[in-house]
Amino acid sequence: MKENGTASTSFQRIEVIDALRGFALLGVILMHMLDYFGYTFTSLSNNLSPSVLDIFIDRFSDMMIRGKFISIFSFLFGLSFYIQMERASKKGVDFRSRFLWRMLLLFVIGLIGISFTYLDILTIYALFGVILVFLFPLRNWILMLIVFLIFTGVPNLFIIGFDQIKTERSIFVGDMTLQDKSVVRSEVPKSNDSDNRTKINVFFETTKENLTVRTIDKLKFQFLHTDTGFLVLALFITGFIVGKLHFFEKVHIRKKRNVVLFGAFMVVSLAAVFTARIIEPEEPINLIKLRAGKEDVPLIALLVSSLNNIGTIAMAGALVTGFISLYQVNGARKYLNLLTPYGRMGLTNYEMQNILGAILFSAWGFGSFFGVKGPALLFILGLTIYTLQVVISICWMRQFVYGPLEWLWRSGTYLKWQLFKRNLNPQKMEIVRE
Repeated sequence: MKENGTASTSFQRIEVIDALRGFALLGVILMHMLDYFGYTFTSLSNNLSPSVLDIFIDRFSDMMIRGKFISIFSFLFGLSFYIQMERASKKGVDFRSRFLWRMLLLFVIGLIGISFTYLDILTIYALFGVILVFLFPLRNWILMLIVFLIFTGVPNLFIIGFDQIKTERSIFVGDMTLQDKSVVRSEVPKSNDSDNRTKINVFFETTKENLTVRTIDKLKFQFLHTDTGFLVLALFITGFIVGKLHFFEKVHIRKKRNVVLFGAFMVVSLAAVFTARIIEPEEPINLIKLRAGKEDVPLIALLVSSLNNIGTIAMAGALVTGFISLYQVNGARKYLNLLTPYGRMGLTNYEMQNILGAILFSAWGFGSFFGVKGPALLFILGLTIYTLQVVISICWMRQFVYGPLEWLWRSGTYLKWQLFKRNLNPQKMEIVRE
């Protein structure tokens, strides 16, 4: 096939995907707010008098938000990859080389994002996007096998080493210094009048640390101390498979299927989590610390970890199918469509979340104030920021075809300035699925 010009098409966007992406970013900002965007860590155990609302928000986030919404966001990336490749193929365009260039640009955007918070995941997305290009020719059953092996924890066996996996249940690690919730976060330095360093100097010091030490720690956490990074890859592939099955193109006519899938995902999630609770040892096992210290790991801990991962992924699936089912209800769709502009500006809004998070929690920002607040206040603040972003996105998309970063990314992809200002003449408008 011959590559020519811009892969613009008259294909209509699938609005439910945009709305779903906007929904996913709600959970992303709430979880990052509760994690102080990686700049500090104030757990409830360190708070001598947490409020009832703080305790509720902390438990609710663990049950319904943590790991679920970022899973949806990752899934949608793989889905978008297939849509781009398929629509380019229908035009007779081999989009693979263009997509690789596109991933390089995304990697650069991700590096800029990491300079504000090392929690930014776009660089990993870019690298996994390259892997997707090479997985593109594989049959569905091979891709499904890869996803199954990752979801069931097979990468753990090779990372830890079969000789360090023990069948005894007696290994005990009670010191929870390394949390299983996120990468260990450094404390925000308190302001000191004797410290004459300028905010600019602190900003550059933080940026350097984010791009080096913290990024290395994040990669170790995701690929050595846990299997989080491999799960992201599996979610990419899952989105790609769902795209090949044309699930979302038929979603509006398969309403009963969506409800059945929602129920199935809920059953699998609850069953996995319940089983994990039954078989896990009474004495706590810090799997992350064992793996980091290259100590013997009990097999039961790996089984519990795999079940929890399956429970998280299945709950993410329940959230997706539940959202889709609600979207099919006319009364609900009207309100859920408010998230569509937000989702179409997903890249811009994601990076704006990270920049705002850095301003709120970093030492060069307002970290000495917000870095010690409890979950309830941070949850409300996250909802407020998200709501403002939704309003801004709606206003922006009335005037422009793309979000700012989406426009730059697309222009860079094709090395040609793309249409930016919305033209009221529909014959001159070319909107494509991103």
